[in-house]
Amino acid sequence: MNLKPNEKLDIDYILKDLEHYVPRRMGWHWRDGIGDVRNIGEFNYTDTSVNLKQSQPLPAAHYFNNIDPQPDSVITTEIASGRFEDDIRRMRMAAWNGADHIMVIRTAGQSHFDGLIEGTPQGIGGIPITRKQIRVQRKALDYIEDEVGRKINYHSYVSGVAGPEIAVMFAEEGVNGAHQDPQYNVLYRNINMIRSFVDAANAKNVMAYANMVQIDGAHNANATAREAWKVMPELMVQHGINCMFSVKSGIPKKNICLSSVPPTAPPAPCMKLDLPYAIALRELFKEYKIRAQQNTKYMGSSTREATVTHTLNLLISKLTSADIQSTITPDEGRNVPWHIYNIEGTNTAKQALIGMDGLKEMVELKRNGKYLSKKTRELKERAVLFMEEILEIGGYFKAVEAGFFVDSGYYPERNYDGIIRKVRGGVGASTVFSRDKDYMAPVTAFFGYNNIAQYNKDAINNPSSLIGGCTFEDRSKIIYIDELDEEDNVYKRMEETKGIRDMSMIKPEMEWTGDGTVLITMMLPTDERTAEFAAVEIGKKMNLEEVEVIHKQVMQIAEGTRVEIKGKIPFSININELVIPPKPKIMNDDEIREDISNKPMKIVAGTIGEDEHSVGLREILDIKHGGIEKYGIECHYLGTSVPVAKIVDSAIELNADAILASTIISHDEIHYKNMKKIHDYCVEKGIRNKLILICGGTQVTPEIAVINGMDAGFGRGTKGVDVATFLVKKRREKELYSKASDKK
Repeated sequence: MNLKPNEKLDIDYILKDLEHYVPRRMGWHWRDGIGDVRNIGEFNYTDTSVNLKQSQPLPAAHYFNNIDPQPDSVITTEIASGRFEDDIRRMRMAAWNGADHIMVIRTAGQSHFDGLIEGTPQGIGGIPITRKQIRVQRKALDYIEDEVGRKINYHSYVSGVAGPEIAVMFAEEGVNGAHQDPQYNVLYRNINMIRSFVDAANAKNVMAYANMVQIDGAHNANATAREAWKVMPELMVQHGINCMFSVKSGIPKKNICLSSVPPTAPPAPCMKLDLPYAIALRELFKEYKIRAQQNTKYMGSSTREATVTHTLNLLISKLTSADIQSTITPDEGRNVPWHIYNIEGTNTAKQALIGMDGLKEMVELKRNGKYLSKKTRELKERAVLFMEEILEIGGYFKAVEAGFFVDSGYYPERNYDGIIRKVRGGVGASTVFSRDKDYMAPVTAFFGYNNIAQYNKDAINNPSSLIGGCTFEDRSKIIYIDELDEEDNVYKRMEETKGIRDMSMIKPEMEWTGDGTVLITMMLPTDERTAEFAAVEIGKKMNLEEVEVIHKQVMQIAEGTRVEIKGKIPFSININELVIPPKPKIMNDDEIREDISNKPMKIVAGTIGEDEHSVGLREILDIKHGGIEKYGIECHYLGTSVPVAKIVDSAIELNADAILASTIISHDEIHYKNMKKIHDYCVEKGIRNKLILICGGTQVTPEIAVINGMDAGFGRGTKGVDVATFLVKKRREKELYSKASDKK
């Protein structure tokens, strides 16, 4: 299937023949062309990767001829709404915006599952990882890879008591990366320690076979600890334990990534705390990769706050050369994974990293100063002492039983509030058994002794040859189950939204097709508690259903509160019944110049009333910005705060063809009033029919302008060519009308 940019993904096609799908590649892919110097548009870049074949540039890119340089680090976005048929659409959006690492988050509950689940169930609180879901998404990503021209890494979690089975399924289905850290199971899921490490050894061996990138789970400590900035020494120890355990299990160091999360966020002095920690990690783990993730512990529901924290984290990533840059969005804080948040997170990473291109060539870290070198060394020393105490007490299991981990004390301090697990307790306790002497496992990628030699010495390096290949070599042995539930399955869900999917009907959506969810922002001049309940009532009176407050921000305790609500609309719009006027046709430059050359045009322009804003108007006028001057239009700019009478009288005096009035200020609807004043004064002077009246500004719309007596209104995004086209066409229209009147 060749995707066309102006056509939606064909979900039915992707579902077709899924039982026969074979992943076309294994293993992780780093971005191509890193280190090459590139000239892109008017600029020279040193820290980029190969451009995409098709992409969605940053919003500001239209000022730079729509260039879309790609950073050198892999960019992650996390996508998991619970309905894979909609998630793959979001994956396509993310890929166009520069993401090449798509993470599908497993649920907390699934970490406790003791086997694989089948079909496409939903409603577990996130998205379960099933064979069908993985196969569908990997197949869709194959097509998306071809569309954007870059390999996309697909990723999920290998955890819980089904970890080894999930790792095998991931290898079979072409998954490219996974989180795998037995400490995550032990500390945060209370899975038995021995079981966790035995399972991890097997899972890691399989991941090594499939050339997957492995990301650890150490960052969960600073997401859990009461004071996250105090667990930095422990984080480094957790990284070290999982790194070496992974190496011993067969994963090459180049495929092992530390999941590094800066422990603080503003208003804490985060750079003073987070940067030394990132440097210490980089120096202690030189042979490994760094996967930088945004701090989420202090993330609320404010998207602005999340973006600022993310940008500060990105500066650290840049200074310490992170290999993978994760993007986290405030979905949980706002109780909704909006499509747009994936894009905004990805755009934040791309915008910041490209904006910092070449930064390390211009600045260097002050390693000879008093603070940075001292703090970095201190963190390393504390981590080493922490590890020494673990060895002294008898090893990792004993340390966990003693509550060493996620203690809120800054090591060697202890507050004795760490997580305590028992070596003989937890989920899956007493389920690990010694292998019999004649134990045999004729499968590929197996950890430990499997006694193959006594059966066939020639099969030592290829155990699965004894059975004609396991599922890694013979895919016919994979059991593929499509759906088990007659109601909870993708076909039922798609049937329910058929009218919207075939685009005869349209409805706003947040995460799922046809969910009808909208976001509304308002400022209510009251206290937080009152504003919250008032906002819900406002939503209900707007006929929204299931209204919830997802964000509140006190502007000042007495004066007002900003509230954002979400709710569902109970209707759809029939696209075929919409009345959509044709898009205005823009004349080409030569045609405009020819018209002006044959019949010169003169305009008077200014910012009217008490408005001092002139930048927008100057961009419409000045030749430097591609304004209407370049077509030969004679422009008389009167400046800012021009009285209505003055701009009209000047047009009369200069015998102008048009007035261009700019108005940015809209308090007390002054922009409406000034437009009407211009019209009325022109009528009073008897020249309304002779002049073309145009008004522009960020709060101006064509409808508002015409209602208030203008011939046209231009809002955000207007270019000089738009205004010049209208002037030429309107003058032609007036001339035709004049000739027709003369004949009468």
